[in-house]
Amino acid sequence: MIRFQRVGRKNDPAFRLMLTEKHSKPKSGGIELLGSYHPKTKETVLKNDRILYWMSKGAQASPTAQNLLIAKGVIQGKKIHVVKAAKKAAEPAPVA
Repeated sequence: MIRFQRVGRKNDPAFRLMLTEKHSKPKSGGIELLGSYHPKTKETVLKNDRILYWMSKGAQASPTAQNLLIAKGVIQGKKIHVVKAAKKAAEPAPVA
């Protein structure tokens, strides 16, 4: 699976685009480093040939990683709508 691994300081996010096993932990060592992305500066470095190679071997990208690859022109397709899971608000107790 091709997905992001967060690196960088607190309040200064940076992400690595890693090839990992689907059920491995996010901070575990991946199989291969495929690129990096810095959301504040929008700086993106991608290894296009390696990404296409692994996708031809059956690797799937996470929805956010796939949207980045489509935006940068590495792959073709439609973007996937990604929504963060909202935390449930505590309901007030009924007043009797």
